[in-house]
Amino acid sequence: MNLFEAFVLGLVQGISEFLPISSSGHLVLIPWIFGWTDPGLAFDVFLHLGTTLALVLYFFGDLWKIFLAGLQSIWERRVGFEMERRIFWWIVLGTLPAVAGGLLAGDWIESHLRSPLLIAFFLAFVGFLIFWVDWYYPAGRSLEEMTSRESFLIGIAQAFALIPGVSRSGSTLAMARRLGFNRYAAARFSFLLSVPIVFGALAFESRKVAGQLGGELSWGYLAAGFFSSFFAGLLCIHFFLEFLRRASLVIFAWYRLFVAAAIVFMSVFLEK
Repeated sequence: MNLFEAFVLGLVQGISEFLPISSSGHLVLIPWIFGWTDPGLAFDVFLHLGTTLALVLYFFGDLWKIFLAGLQSIWERRVGFEMERRIFWWIVLGTLPAVAGGLLAGDWIESHLRSPLLIAFFLAFVGFLIFWVDWYYPAGRSLEEMTSRESFLIGIAQAFALIPGVSRSGSTLAMARRLGFNRYAAARFSFLLSVPIVFGALAFESRKVAGQLGGELSWGYLAAGFFSSFFAGLLCIHFFLEFLRRASLVIFAWYRLFVAAAIVFMSVFLEK
């Protein structure tokens, strides 16, 4: 790996982490397309650290209010009707399926579902799903109208994002749109819901790489990936939320279908 590759992979992570196009799928596909060597788990952790920091900084005000409201709710042993308290418990409920999925099937998925053709299949499948729900279902509900059952259903959708090519934001946005939420509300809750699971995944993966830092992969490459993913992620969150105030998710569905078709073409006709 060189600094250019580290910088490009950081940009890919920063953009694809928050758009419904699958960051895990793109991080597998980019090295495969260009013949780059796999940078390894330590580098992947630094990329996710950059996007996690971007997510927390962008939503820091909301997250702090939700956290304090959640603590107060626990102390008083009641949910209450305040919006921040309800969002806190919705996030808790929505996180449970992904935690269970990661513990039960995370290692198996990592070992068996990373081939380019499988990624192409899931890119296309979720692309069709996004196209269908965003075209067919109404988009009139706001976040204030969410129920505990709906937050859990969105959490189940998030659990499927363990599969490369599905996309965490893609699966949660598709479910939220199926439930009738407007695109901005769906994206905002998707981002807030992602915070505990990305922190948990980052902490879990960091334990595996603590002894690898400073080895073959220099701190310069790690820093290049971290900063490019952080700044790209920060800009992408803002762009995506503003985009959804005015436009639909259909462009991302078409993009997923195009990438899936390109992967199949390359696998069938260009690989020796």
